This record gives sequence, structure tokens and C-alpha cells, in this order.
Amino acid sequence: MINPLLQTWQTPHKFPPFQQIKPEHYVPAFEEGFKEQQSEVTAIVENPAQANFENCIEALERSGALLKKVAPVLGILTNAHTNDELKQIQSTLSPLVAAHNSAIYANQALFTKVKSIMDNPPHNLSKEQQQLLGQFYKRMLRSGASLNSTEANLVSELDKKLASLQTQFGHNVLSDTNSFELVIEDIADLDGLPESVVSAAKDEATNRGYSEKYVFSISRSSITPFLSFSTQRELREKMWNAYTHCANNDNDANNKNVAVEIATLRAQRAALLGYKTHAEFTLDEQMAATSDNVRSLLDQLWAPTQVQVHKEIESLQLSIQNEGSNFKLKPWDWWYYTEKVRQEKYDLDLEEIKPYFELARVRQGAFDVATQLYGITFTKIDNFPNYHPDVDTFEVNEADGSLIGLFCTDYFLRSSKKAGAWMNALRVQQTFDGEQYPIILNTCNFPKASPCLLGPDEVRTLFHEFGHGLHGLLSRVSYGSLSGTAVKRDFVELPSQIMEHWAIEPTVLKQYARHHKTNKAIPTELINKILATQTFNQGFATTEYLAASYLDLKWHDQTVDDQISASEIESKTTKDINLVPEIAPRYRSSYFQHIFSGGYSAGYYAYIWAEVLETDAYEEFKKNGIFDKKTAQSFRSNILEKGGSEKPMTLYKNFVGREPNIEPLMKSRGLLAE
Repeated sequence: MINPLLQTWQTPHKFPPFQQIKPEHYVPAFEEGFKEQQSEVTAIVENPAQANFENCIEALERSGALLKKVAPVLGILTNAHTNDELKQIQSTLSPLVAAHNSAIYANQALFTKVKSIMDNPPHNLSKEQQQLLGQFYKRMLRSGASLNSTEANLVSELDKKLASLQTQFGHNVLSDTNSFELVIEDIADLDGLPESVVSAAKDEATNRGYSEKYVFSISRSSITPFLSFSTQRELREKMWNAYTHCANNDNDANNKNVAVEIATLRAQRAALLGYKTHAEFTLDEQMAATSDNVRSLLDQLWAPTQVQVHKEIESLQLSIQNEGSNFKLKPWDWWYYTEKVRQEKYDLDLEEIKPYFELARVRQGAFDVATQLYGITFTKIDNFPNYHPDVDTFEVNEADGSLIGLFCTDYFLRSSKKAGAWMNALRVQQTFDGEQYPIILNTCNFPKASPCLLGPDEVRTLFHEFGHGLHGLLSRVSYGSLSGTAVKRDFVELPSQIMEHWAIEPTVLKQYARHHKTNKAIPTELINKILATQTFNQGFATTEYLAASYLDLKWHDQTVDDQISASEIESKTTKDINLVPEIAPRYRSSYFQHIFSGGYSAGYYAYIWAEVLETDAYEEFKKNGIFDKKTAQSFRSNILEKGGSEKPMTLYKNFVGREPNIEPLMKSRGLLAE
């Protein structure tokens, strides 16, 4: 049987032939990839010549070409279009991948060679080559290569167990998310919900096989409008409880014990590698460097945020009383009464805005911003054979017509897709051993309605992920290991979050925000209302985010001797920060995929850390003009093109000329004392 994963792809842009790839092709392809890379590493180790950058570091970078080709294909599908068979394959392969990587990066003979180069690096290495050398050396240290064989084997075993558990955690969240549905038959139970929300619920019901009914799920794009507009308080409570108890119910998808085991194994691995906690282990590789530095930032924001959030609670409680009710504000009331206050205070109805944000126009708006900043263009390729009909593919070109790469968008909610929004790459940019242009994907979870009209948060999400996409597309480095978003976790959100600013710039809104029926540009009056609400409800938004960041640190500041309990960690976090009962952390432990299956362990703070950078960096654009060519070129050449080829703070200072200032962040969130 011919395995297409093992063939040279004779497809446009050497794109994966998804229609030919079957589930049974993956395991043999990975096994062949393991064998090939292990053979390549053995050749490096057994090379009798003295180890140098070319025959060791570059040879290591060159190894594993088949795995680099095949792994992203499976990764795309298991995140965006999975099924039971692919889940099983992922569960089978994840510990094998971990074991394979351990066999390479914990290889003591290979480490001896890498260390000899690290100890006496050639004087002619470029900054990028120095980064690559340091990255391989650090990765081997963190894989246990400097330990004795017994300890190194323990680290390897822990890595395999963690890979399996992290995969299980994600599967449980998806399973429990898909299992809950609020099915509404009585039209009265739809009271308060805008037409677009009702229409999306009817479409979802049809997709799930219900006739003449309406279905709401606990995906963000479904639950947020329900909590914001439904007048049915009991149903709001039911939805909120379902969301905050995801993967924490009495069924096989309960993640509490899985989270405990993951945190325990991480603490054990950290101790073996010479770190007191997993947080210490993780942050050693980030800009923040230590838990104390992270907490310092969080604490600096927490105090003024609590002043703001108590004002918001008073305002919402007053709104409850003004309508003649006497109950105390609860978490499932927050969104509903916030929307009421927003309309009363700013005369802003989100449903009045949404007709101006039709999905295709918003995407084109993001493309146009990139064109105005960097001169690049996006041209849709019709009938491109992708993994799902909802995926659109674009060629991205420089102003002179030269190809930059491919950009794919997969925006619609479906049960085969995990929750959230993300960017990933089917192929990364590199010039080492020949030019390779990138294939970048943006994935979101917007309701599949016709037309698909977005709310302000969803517009920001699209621009955010597009910023990640530009980071991958505009990369100009030699080595794939340093390409695009292969940067420090607390730096990677800078390119994405800075893009959100253009989404609400008045001149940009006038270009892309047009009524889906009349094609009229969004009125200036509506733009002014949008801008006036930018700091509205920021006490809530900042509190729920910071609470989740504190929860993440609490999980990963455990030592190997601590007794870990999910309930105790959550309650202790809540008590330590004195979290108001009206707000829950943005993610509770059982469905906190960022930290238990998504690569952000002890790193969820990264979004606010990067927000300090991006709000400060955007001041440069505001000062010089938001489409100033010189500023845009500087951002492109100093940030977007560099990937991980230099230290993040060096890149940042090359763009701004100094270290970042926290004041623009405080101002943007309305946290500066008046």
C-alpha cells in the first residue's frame, strides 16, 4: 500500500494531499520518521571528526525532515477536524514522540559534542547561529542529558507519561464540551436573544439533527451571547454552571485527577533537572525569568483592578435594583447586566454593531492593514484541496510579486474542532539547505451562519490570530527551529496583540466595517461609541484573566514534596487574592487547556506580559502615524522577520530604542488613578 505521507507531494505548493491521507497512514509514517532521524543522530554521534557547528549543530538542525513534514499534518487535524480514530492515533503517538525526542536530546554522547562547541564556540558565528547553538544546548540540559543514566531515564519516562496525560486532558475537554447542549423548544425561552444569535442556534440544532429547535453549547461563541442577552436567569445559570464545570462532572471526562497527575509529574521532572518547581523550570527559559517577576507584574495590576471591579459590581447591582429585582449579583448575571449598563451608559447595542462586521469583510480588513503596513497582498486560490470545505487558502506575495507563502483560514465552529482560536504552521520558513516558504493557518470558532456577523471580541480575535499569522509568514531566518513564532512564550503574543489596535482604528474601521446589506461604512457615531467603551468592563476582564494567571502559578509552584489537590489549589488561589465571588477565573483547572495541554504551563501570564510590550510598541505607530512606512518596516525587520534568532528584549529595544513602559497598558485598561 502506498503511503502518501512517505511520498514526495506532487501537489500545488507541495501541500499535504489530505484527500489521499488515511488514518492508517500516520503510525507507519511516524515510525519511519523516528527511524530516519535516529539514524541521522547516530551518524552525528559516531562521526570521528572533531565536533563543530557544521557537522554537529547544523546536522542536528537538518535531521528529522520526515517528522517535520508529517507531524504538522496530524497536528492540524487533531486540533481542527478530529474524530475518534484520530484521537486514538494521537494517544498512541504522543508518548512515542516524547520517547523519540528524549532519546535524542537526552543522548549523553551527543550532549558531549554539543557541550564542547558551547564551551568553545567559533568566533565567526552569527547571532542566529549563537541562538541555535544555545537553544540545542539548553534543550539537552532540560531533557536530562547532563544527568546520570538512571536519572535521565526517569526524565524520559516522565516525558512519555506527561505526553499521554496532556493528550488525554485535551480529549476530555473536547468530549465534555461536545456532550453538553441546551436544547430549547419553547420560543419564550429565547426571550432577549438577538435575531443573529437565535439564527445561529437554529443552525446548530440542524447540524446536530434537531428539527424546529434551538441549541446552545458552552463554546465561547455560543455561551457569551446567551449570557449577555438571555432574560431567562435560570437558563443563564444552567449555561454558566455547565461551562465552569466542563470536564469536572461525574463521568469519564473528568480532568481533576488528570490535572493533579500532570502537575505532580512536572514537579518530579523539575526536581530531577535541578529546579525547585515546574514554574522555576519553565520560567528559566522565558523573558520573565522567575515566578517573583511574574507575580510582581500581576500584583502591580491586581490592586488597581480590584478598585475598578468593585465599582463595576456596584453599577451592576444598581442595574438589578433599578429593574425592580432584589437578588444579589451572581456570576451568571454579570454579562447580562453589563450589556444593560453598556446600552444605558453609552447607548451602544452590540447587535447594532454586528451588521457592520461580516466575517469576509473583517478578514479583508485585516489583509488590507497588512498591505498598507508591509506592501504584501493576499490572493485567494479557488478550489484548493484542503482538509475541510470551510478552509480558504490564499497566496501571499510581496509588492514585487514574489511569493511569501500560503495563508489558510478555518473560521467556523464545529464539533470536530477544539475550542478557542490559534495559529499554526504546516511548514515553517527557512533558508538553510534551500529556500522554504511557510504555510500558515489561522483557526477560530465563529458560528456558521449566513451571513456570519461578528461581535467586537470576535473581530479582535480574528485580528489577533492574523498577527500570529504575519509572524509566521514574514519570518526571514536561516534555521526553521528559530522561525516565526519559535520565540519565548512571553514574547510570542506581541505581534498578535499589537494587531488588535488596528481593528478599532477609526480610519481602518471606515475601510472594512460596512453594513452587510447596504454596503454603507460604519457611521462615525458608532465608531465613537465603540472607542468610548474600550475601558468599559475592564475590571471584570482583567480580574478573570489575572485570576487564571495566579491559578496557573499556584499549580506549578508546587514542589515535589507538596500534596496537590485540585480543589485546594483553586480555593487557596481564590483566598490568597481575595477574588470577588461574582467572578470566576477565566479558566478553571479542569478545562484550563492552555496550561495542561497547550504549552502555557506557568506561562499564562504571557498575554499580559506581552501586552506591556505591545501597548508600549503601538505608541511608536501612534506617534509616527499608524501606517507610517518607516515604523512599519522597522517593526517588520526587527520583530516579525527575526523569529527567535536574537534575544527578545534585544529585538524589542532595536524597535523602540528602550525597555518597555507599563503606563500604556495601565491606560489602555483604564487602571490609572484618576
